[in-house]
Amino acid sequence: MTMERMTTLSADEEAGRGRKAPGRPRDARAAEAILDAVTALLAEGQSSAAISIEAVAARAGVGKATIYRRWPNKEALLIDAVARMKGPLPAPAGASVREDLIMLVASARNTRMEHYGRVTACLVPEMVKSPEMHAVFQAVIEPRRAVMREVLRRGVESGELRPDLDVELTLLMLVGPTIAQNMLHWNPAIPVEGYAEALVDAVLRGAAA
Repeated sequence: MTMERMTTLSADEEAGRGRKAPGRPRDARAAEAILDAVTALLAEGQSSAAISIEAVAARAGVGKATIYRRWPNKEALLIDAVARMKGPLPAPAGASVREDLIMLVASARNTRMEHYGRVTACLVPEMVKSPEMHAVFQAVIEPRRAVMREVLRRGVESGELRPDLDVELTLLMLVGPTIAQNMLHWNPAIPVEGYAEALVDAVLRGAAA
């Protein structure tokens, strides 16, 4: 191989590396388009059972192989799509149990997309009927539940909360009403302004040491 040929190969390799560099941004855009497609289909009222990988691929403008490279199955894709609407996991500051709980309850009312309520309202009946969708729902909420659980346990250890506190029941008392208000506006007499503070203070009246 001549020196000229070696130089040509090196130049070609450099050009190839330059062409491959934008690959990751394209991958990120594809992932966003796929998750947007799932959310849009759910918001339109399609059931999770009716949504197919083919339909998601067509809506996102990608091939099915592009989806399967990122998600092993439809359930994993649904988990990521619904979790994405909730945004990143909140990080408690650790200053006080009350302040951390208020932040966590308030963050549950702030979602990444306006149609989150429509999507979750469509999924609730499916969660009741389908063990698979119930598992999807649990996979979405468990990381957030774990954050709140840790705050409550920390409060017991620090003496801010009573030592015999039932952590799981307290979680339910904080999360259950919030889900009902978010999705169904269950009690219109409860104002949105100051909701997180009012709920946390009501629960802490029984939970505080």
